[in-house]
Amino acid sequence: MFRKLLDFGNDYARKSTWKDFALVKLCLFSMGFAAGTAVPKKHRKKAIAASGAVFALTYIPLLYKVFRTAFRKEA
Repeated sequence: MFRKLLDFGNDYARKSTWKDFALVKLCLFSMGFAAGTAVPKKHRKKAIAASGAVFALTYIPLLYKVFRTAFRKEA
């Protein structure tokens, strides 16, 4: 099971471009920012909303590619 997961990760990485990895970095950054924000209470909602928007806009294309890779038909 673990070997299959590693093979899937390698396959996904092999088919990814620099743009995919940039999306991963933006997605993870926005998650971290939202989780650990130390923004003054006055601006906190705006900061969390912005990081949530970046997360959603990057997470959806990443998941699409993951599922497309995972469920593709073998020739």
